[in-house]
Amino acid sequence: MKENLISLSTIARKEIIRIFRIWIQTLVPPVITITLYFIIFGSFIGSQLREIEGHSYMAFIAPGLIMMSIITNSYTNTVSSFFSAKFQRNIEELLVSPTPNWVIILGYVSGGMVRGLSVGLLVSLVSLFFTRLPIHNIFYTVLFALLTSFVFSLAGMINGVFAKKFDDVSIIPTFVITPLTYLGGVFYSLSLLPDFWQAVSKANPIVYMINGFRYGFLGISDISVSTGIAMLIFFAILLFSANLYLLKKGVGVRT
Repeated sequence: MKENLISLSTIARKEIIRIFRIWIQTLVPPVITITLYFIIFGSFIGSQLREIEGHSYMAFIAPGLIMMSIITNSYTNTVSSFFSAKFQRNIEELLVSPTPNWVIILGYVSGGMVRGLSVGLLVSLVSLFFTRLPIHNIFYTVLFALLTSFVFSLAGMINGVFAKKFDDVSIIPTFVITPLTYLGGVFYSLSLLPDFWQAVSKANPIVYMINGFRYGFLGISDISVSTGIAMLIFFAILLFSANLYLLKKGVGVRT
């Protein structure tokens, strides 16, 4: 067990050091991007819109923008890091070592979580320049942030396993995650939609993550918070098991 912990800490430390060594590439750009969202959607457009459930539009979108940054950066870090290890054939050294697959997974996922949560924290600080952001329930705020970061880091690793070229790394974030995030209730409340589109939106898992996170800050949510937690736990178990299976079979990492 001690050897496994040493292996885990080594992989995690390598991933985390890489993130902060090139912080100007990993942390600054996403913060600037989200800041532009605050300025354009919050200050320019939001000032013309009415309050939503007693909160200003700026305060309403702030948790969604924070969660969007966590989702994007957790996924992006893990997929790019794992694919780079494949491309440089560094992953082969881990696979032939006695390091268990679950240690490899948690090591890479920890890097994705650190980057996602670090960017989320920076975006939270930036949001304070635009609006007052109270915390209704710190437990739900932290829980949804951690679980969402964990889930999307696992999802990013699966993408990294299957990716065969650098273009494959950006396909899922561009054509799947980004649209689902924009349609996940970041900029609007589901209650404003017709009944049919409310039902369709509830098929989007990101809706539950954003609303649960928003509940932690503002105490309002369009969906059941407990359902959101259950869904995140389910996806965490499913994706972790899928990663274990893929590494065990050597999919995408053995030639």
